Amino acid sequence: MQTWLVTGGAGFIGGNFVIGALAAGTELRIVNLDALTYAGNVHTLAGLKNDPRHVFVAGDIGDRALVNRLLGEYQPTAIINFAAESHVDRSIDGPAAFIQTNVVGTLSLLEASRDYWRALPESQRGAFRFLHVSTDEVYGSLGDSGAFTEETPYAPNSPYSASKAASDHLVRAFQHTYGLPTLTTNCSNNYGPYQFPEKLIPLIIQKALAGDPLPVYGDGRNIRDWLYVGDHCLAIRRVLAAGRVGETYNIGGDAERENIAVVKTLCALLDARRPRADGRPRESQITYVADRPGHDRRYAIDASKLKRELDWAPTLSFEKGIADTVDWYLDNAAWTRQVLDGSYRLERIGQGVVA
Repeated sequence: MQTWLVTGGAGFIGGNFVIGALAAGTELRIVNLDALTYAGNVHTLAGLKNDPRHVFVAGDIGDRALVNRLLGEYQPTAIINFAAESHVDRSIDGPAAFIQTNVVGTLSLLEASRDYWRALPESQRGAFRFLHVSTDEVYGSLGDSGAFTEETPYAPNSPYSASKAASDHLVRAFQHTYGLPTLTTNCSNNYGPYQFPEKLIPLIIQKALAGDPLPVYGDGRNIRDWLYVGDHCLAIRRVLAAGRVGETYNIGGDAERENIAVVKTLCALLDARRPRADGRPRESQITYVADRPGHDRRYAIDASKLKRELDWAPTLSFEKGIADTVDWYLDNAAWTRQVLDGSYRLERIGQGVVA
């Protein structure tokens, strides 16, 4: 049985990854380390409560003693690092937390991983991997054409993207300096189940259902490439299984959309499934608000390297993925309520106790 240490595995992408990986294979154990900041939600993992293959540990990647203990006790064959502060607006208001987790925390995890890897028997070192999950925001903003490749120079424009760029550079440095077998993935905007309702899609769903104004930054013409979280998780597993050590792989959804188009799509889907009592279209709730500082105009991912080398491609169109996502949030309104009121923090999950 393989063992993976997954950090940030109670977050949006990490939680989906843990659920999907355990559903796909019985010969796998996951040790799930999450600090349970505001966006870490153990309720996402409720379906794993009685699964002995899932070991949940509440803790920080910067806690070197804890990480060392987990590495020594569980002897993982891979570490997949999702742990990160990830909301741009929050990074503008308070960048220090992003530096602490994304830079200092990643450095601590890399040092622990390096020392653990060095101590492995020589026969096991070659199979070990450290996979770092990052973002396309490290590349900055695109013009009207082109797409980010793995060779695009870094040009981060927010404290969040700057902190992720720093963590990417640390991962690269540990591979080149110490030989640590690392992999890095840079993804486009994710959407899907279990996303904290501060991000665009779940925020619009929540506010639309409540009859609140739907805030859209600036003119709404900012463009993002949208990637369904399940496809992202499949790509990460593929990179972990067959990616070349030291390489970076961009993961995109081939689904560029203006923000305003995404909001209008959500309005139409909700109107069809849950019409307003007064019969008015939810587009009438759209309100344009002042743009945020440093708001990148366009992102787009060129994922041809991943497709060419590892035979990966998205399985869900944006139209199918966004409809499934709306249906999930309508069917799981209790999850959103628990996230917003914090009641999920007192649950017992797997072999760990969260208090």
